[in-house]
Amino acid sequence: MKLSEIKEILPALENVEFQLENGAFVPEHFHVTEVGQIIKNFIDCGGVFRTEKTVNFQLWNADDYEHRLKPGKLLSIIKLSEEKLGIEDAEIEVEYQSDTIGKYDLDFNGNTFVLKNKTTACLAQDACGIPTEKLNKSLSELTANQSNCCTPNSGCC
Repeated sequence: MKLSEIKEILPALENVEFQLENGAFVPEHFHVTEVGQIIKNFIDCGGVFRTEKTVNFQLWNADDYEHRLKPGKLLSIIKLSEEKLGIEDAEIEVEYQSDTIGKYDLDFNGNTFVLKNKTTACLAQDACGIPTEKLNKSLSELTANQSNCCTPNSGCC
């Protein structure tokens, strides 16, 4: 989800709720402790220079049960971050503490924001010699080439 998308969604919500892919909810008393832009410059294993820009939200599970983040407040934090930091419209990455700091992509299911699990990948598979995925076919989908088949008593086997 891009920053522009969350800005369109927030005004229509009564509450801001985040849910993990496994169905567990981030506690209602969470705080958004940071909104910023992360610029990552790197070289992949194929020697290609790359730049990634993401908008970062950091969620913190506070023991502050008296406050709940409302959509208007989050929208004002986003707008202030855009103003003061020059944040661009990029994909949002959410940091949230579980066993360690987890990084998640963000989605919206119509009611709540969903923290989508992220995975690593090789960006230069052709340079690393990683084979492309094989196409899995069921044996019943394969058709036999009749000219290559041996028949009983034909002497070909």
